[in-house]
Amino acid sequence: MRILEEYIALHYPVQITEDPCEGGYVVSFPDLPGCLTCGETLEEAMANAEDARRCWLEVAVEQGYDIQEPGKWDSPEQFKLRIPKSLHEQLIEGASKAGMSLSRYCVNLLSKGSMDYKSTEG
Repeated sequence: MRILEEYIALHYPVQITEDPCEGGYVVSFPDLPGCLTCGETLEEAMANAEDARRCWLEVAVEQGYDIQEPGKWDSPEQFKLRIPKSLHEQLIEGASKAGMSLSRYCVNLLSKGSMDYKSTEG
């Protein structure tokens, strides 16, 4: 595992989405599950994103999480999952509120759950 400064020096790709409901922009890091922020202007959102990335990495290093190297999303795997209609509707609503695609939102939830599970294994 790298030290914090090495992770901070890496160039993680960002995903920028305009927020149609609230206005402004939502910025997320696909390789850092759950790391997202927003801002009224693109400049503000990007400044907030750098702060969010640094904080996310600090917590991940402190907690001993496995931190993904940048760029592992180049060829994502796919699988089909049948879920109840009510759960699908909840996921769509959550993705909309988070300003993300449904796929990205589900990946973030699964990744977070995976990290929570790993922390309770040992």
